[in-house]
Amino acid sequence: MEKIGGADKERLLLKYADCRKALKTFKEIFRETPSTIVRDAAIQRFEYTFEALWKFFKEYLKIKEGILANTPKAVFRELLALGLLSPSETEQCLEMTDRRNDTSHTYKEEVANLIYGKAVEYQALMATLLQRCNMDPFL
Repeated sequence: MEKIGGADKERLLLKYADCRKALKTFKEIFRETPSTIVRDAAIQRFEYTFEALWKFFKEYLKIKEGILANTPKAVFRELLALGLLSPSETEQCLEMTDRRNDTSHTYKEEVANLIYGKAVEYQALMATLLQRCNMDPFL
């Protein structure tokens, strides 16, 4: 991490902090009593947490590894190639990307329930990925 210059380091740390904040709010929703409103809130939090996560890793790959990956699936495949994701985690991340893309269809009860049913698993996966790239010492 010491090799990263000032502006790049600051940008990466900002994206990391944003991702941590989003992940915290995503985790908190699961303390609530399940209801349609909680389900919908969890899906919303999944959306913005997913966006923060993949954009952090996009920036991480660009700054730290010199790799340009412009889509979530490309980012996750690059993380696999670097050994930061296992093959099964990569499969989960690709599925999670598909579920993120489905969030515009949550007016359909079955889609909303599918995403909500996977939300705890996705939250845990995102937390694991972010922890692997611990940047707390640089905050």
